[in-house]
Amino acid sequence: QVQRVESGGGSVQAGGSLRLSCRVSGTTTSSRCMGWFRQAPGKERERVAVSTSGGTTDYADSVKGRFTIAEDNAENTVTLQMDTLKPEDSAMYYCATVPFPAPPSVLECKFALATFRDWGQGTQVTVSS
Repeated sequence: QVQRVESGGGSVQAGGSLRLSCRVSGTTTSSRCMGWFRQAPGKERERVAVSTSGGTTDYADSVKGRFTIAEDNAENTVTLQMDTLKPEDSAMYYCATVPFPAPPSVLECKFALATFRDWGQGTQVTVSS
């Protein structure tokens, strides 16, 4: 069974940085899609960033240029470097992984993540103004 454990959240002031990490266990597939999502109170969960095993990344417009997703295949982790944080970035952050038989495209990745439901505990990010 695939497990994902998110960590690295915390409280920072606007303009600060945080680095989230998601350790994945229970899978050995090298072809996959990985993503970070967030959900603020009273709002729907939204996709923040995706990364394919083919090396392609994609970001929500609201975080483009500030967030960076990266995979460490040796450690089986995916990180989200968040810079120039804003109060509206405050949310619970979750990671997601979907295996593929071959390296997926970003479009295939987004489609697969849209139906992902096996959420972990998440990690809380709070940005104060």
